[in-house]
Amino acid sequence: MGFISGLGRVIPNKIVASSFVLVAGILFVAANLRAPITGIAPILEHIIHTFTLSNTQAGMLTTLPLIAFAIASPMAAALARKIGIESAIFIALLCIAAGIGLRLIDSVWMLYIATAVIGVGIAIGNVLLPSLIKRDFAARVAMMTSCYVLAMGIFSGGFSGLVTPLANIEALHWQGALGVFSIVTVFSIVLWLPRLTTRTMPDAGVVETNERVAPHSAKPNKVWHFSLAWQVTIFLGLNSFMTYVLIGWLPNILVDAGYSQVYAGVLHGWLQFASAVPGFVLIPILARLKDQRIPAVFISILGAVSILGLLYAPTFAFLWTVLVGFSSGGCFILGLSFISFRSQNALQAASLSGMAQSFGYSLAALGPMLAGYFYSSIGDWSGSLWMCAIASLCCALVGLGCGRNKVLPHF
Repeated sequence: MGFISGLGRVIPNKIVASSFVLVAGILFVAANLRAPITGIAPILEHIIHTFTLSNTQAGMLTTLPLIAFAIASPMAAALARKIGIESAIFIALLCIAAGIGLRLIDSVWMLYIATAVIGVGIAIGNVLLPSLIKRDFAARVAMMTSCYVLAMGIFSGGFSGLVTPLANIEALHWQGALGVFSIVTVFSIVLWLPRLTTRTMPDAGVVETNERVAPHSAKPNKVWHFSLAWQVTIFLGLNSFMTYVLIGWLPNILVDAGYSQVYAGVLHGWLQFASAVPGFVLIPILARLKDQRIPAVFISILGAVSILGLLYAPTFAFLWTVLVGFSSGGCFILGLSFISFRSQNALQAASLSGMAQSFGYSLAALGPMLAGYFYSSIGDWSGSLWMCAIASLCCALVGLGCGRNKVLPHF
């Protein structure tokens, strides 16, 4: 009584319960790091109709969070240094909750502001959650990372599937439908409250990563001088570019192909479910490979073929959507792995991560607006889908470089 057995040792019940609460808290924080922004895409037509937006203006709703990521990410480590990781993550959840609440106000400008506020909260969580996992689950970083990426995929995918039916309920409308996710966010805040008794500073890696992308850094970053660093950066940037175009516009693409808004929302959810799967498939085998060129090229080409499948064979949209999601998630996992594999030490990895993150989000921010512009100019989604397919093919070419068994020189 009072003890349970596990892994060959006896562990107090209180410790087990505390660990369970910590894992649940991490997974529910992760649940908030995608769904509040990806849930907009399935009901984008409702929003366009309500505020009479152009497709380019509508694309800004996907672009704004990416801009917020690029701006707020460097500030996350500074905030954590002042108040601790746990309190900073709590503030991130409060920002997300505030943004969800602000979207209930019937104003297009408030919708943009709310989206940016949500983006700031997500940026803080994206930066600090991996540091928390590294501290509390040092022996299980890969497993916990895969679990929290899966939680992001499940909640964002599930919400994408539910938001259109909810928006069709007259009492809710699209604003109320988006507001429903506040249930998850409020629960996450309550679940995180016990963590506020702990005050942990961010580790050096996180601080260094984010300080090196600060816009007013006094010293030039030497990592920008190496072609290998640019190859890793462009690989991640092109994948993010393609991913956020599809996250922002896939439901509209499917509706134009003849599918209902409800089914388009369901497929949008499957896109995100599928993007979480590669973490469990790739992470265990990547370190065993001599280099990563074959998976980088294969997964990138798979994405290009699947994107063109959406254009030329929309009857098989479910298959193409799942394959695109797998490709997107796989390239993301590969890109993060390249940061470690191509670096000689933690300092280089931090510098390369900061470079890739800064450039990647900046490039990705252009995608949704360009896709909206092409649709308005051409009258269909062919230009946007070809743009994404070309980005994926370029990923394959760049992957031949950054997938080699090579590291950055000392600097």
